[in-house]
Amino acid sequence: MPLRTPAQYFDALADGRTLYYQGRRIEDLMAEPELRVAVEHAAIDYEVAEDPQYRDLAVYVDEASGEESSAYYKIPRSSQDLLDRCKLIETCTGLGGTMVTLIKEIGSDGLFALLRTLEGESLERATAFYETCRSGDLAVAVAQTDVKGNRAVGPHQQSDPDLYVRVVDTTDDGIIVRGAKTHTSIATNADYVIVLPTRMMGPDDADYAVSFACPMNAPGLSLYISSYGSGEKDPFEFPLSSKHKMLETLTVFDDVLIPWELVFMCREYDKAGPLALTFVEYHRFTAVSYKLPLVDLMVGAAAVIAEQNGVIRAGHIRDKLTMLIMYAETVRALTEMAAIRARVDERTGIAYPDPMTTNMAKYTFATRYHQAIELVQDCAGGLLVTGPGGADWASDEVRPVLEKYYQAAVPAEERLRMMHLISDLTARDFGGYHAVLAVHAEGSVEAEKLQTFRAYDPGKAVAYAKRLAGID
Repeated sequence: MPLRTPAQYFDALADGRTLYYQGRRIEDLMAEPELRVAVEHAAIDYEVAEDPQYRDLAVYVDEASGEESSAYYKIPRSSQDLLDRCKLIETCTGLGGTMVTLIKEIGSDGLFALLRTLEGESLERATAFYETCRSGDLAVAVAQTDVKGNRAVGPHQQSDPDLYVRVVDTTDDGIIVRGAKTHTSIATNADYVIVLPTRMMGPDDADYAVSFACPMNAPGLSLYISSYGSGEKDPFEFPLSSKHKMLETLTVFDDVLIPWELVFMCREYDKAGPLALTFVEYHRFTAVSYKLPLVDLMVGAAAVIAEQNGVIRAGHIRDKLTMLIMYAETVRALTEMAAIRARVDERTGIAYPDPMTTNMAKYTFATRYHQAIELVQDCAGGLLVTGPGGADWASDEVRPVLEKYYQAAVPAEERLRMMHLISDLTARDFGGYHAVLAVHAEGSVEAEKLQTFRAYDPGKAVAYAKRLAGID
C-alpha cells in the first residue's frame, strides 16, 4: 500500500469511535474546532512524507521488497538508524511549534518493544501487527499508565479491581478486558492503541499482566478527552497553541473483546516488567528527541527579545543566555550520545538507545527545565502577562496607541509578537502543559535516576579505584 495522505488519515477517523469532551458526546471529531486543531497538527507526520524537503528523512525504502514506508516504522539496526529517527522526531516537532506530533512516534516505540521482548506465538502476532501498521501507514497510540488508585498497594489489592486494566474472561474468539488507562496521548486521533503493562507483576497480579492492540472504534472502548488548553485561540496572542495541540484521554475498556491475533500477553506476569521497561528505553529516547526544538526555542526567543528590549549587551543577560545555551546543548549532546552508544539486542538484532545516557538526557532536561523558563522570562520582562491581547491589536482605535508606547529597539509589532510567543511558551496553558510534561511525561525524575543507576556498569571504575589503592 502507498503512504497515506493527510486527507486519508482524516477520513479514517470517522469510524464511530466513542469520544467525550467537556461533558458531551462527540459524534464528529473533525467538526469540533478545538479538537480539529490537534488532528491537523498530528497530520504533520503525514505531510513530511509528501514534502520534497523532508521526504528523504521521512520515507524509507525496504531493500528486499522496494516498498516505501514511513521512516518511523523502520526497525532500528544501528546507531545511525537511531540518529536518523532522532532527527525525524526533532524535525516534525520543530514543524509543530515545539509540540510533538506523536501519532507514529509512540506507536513505533511500542512496536519495537514488543518485537524485542516477545517470543513464540506472541512474537508472531506482534510481527503481524507491526506489518499492518507499517504497510497501512497507521497512526498508533500507546496506553501504558493505569489509573492505579491507591499507590500504596498493588493491582490485585485495590478496592476496585478495575483500577488497572485486566483480563476478566477468555473465549475462543479472544480475551475480554476491563479497566482504564490515563494520560493516553493521541488516542483520540489514532487508528489503534497498543496497551502495555505499567509495572512489574507478581503471581497474584496475573490478570493484570496483559498487552494487546485495539482499534479505536471497538465496542466498549470510550475515550474521555482532557479539556486542558480548551478554547479557540487568537493567532496573534497565542502563536503556538492556536495551531498546535495534542489531546490526552482517560481510556476506558468496558468488557472489550480483543481478538487473539491482537493479544500479545495474557496473564504472563513474569513478562510484564521486562516489556514495560523495554518500551521505556525507546520512548524516553523519543522524549528527549522531541524536546530538542523546545530547548532551542528557549535560546532563540531569549536572545531575540533581549535584543528587541535593547539589553542584549548587558552582562547579566549574556550570562543568562550562556546558561540557556549550555542547557540546550547538554540535552542535545546526551540525546545524540544515547544513539551513538546504541546497543544491539543479540537475539533479535534490533538496536536500542543506551539506557543510561537516555535517562541522563531526560533527567537533565526535566530537572533544569523550570530554571530555563525563569531565565527566558527574566530576559523578556513583565509584558509576558501585562501586554495587550489579540483583540487590542486588531482594533483600529487601540493599535496606534500600542504602536507608539510598546516600541523599543524594534517596532512594537515585532516586540509584541515575540512577547506573545514567549508568553504562550512559558506563561499560559500551553506553557503549563510543557512544564508538567517536563516533570512527569515518559517517567518521573525518580524513575530516571533509578534507571541511570541500574544501567551504569561500575566494574571498570571499581577495578581502577582498587588498582590505584593497591587492593587485589
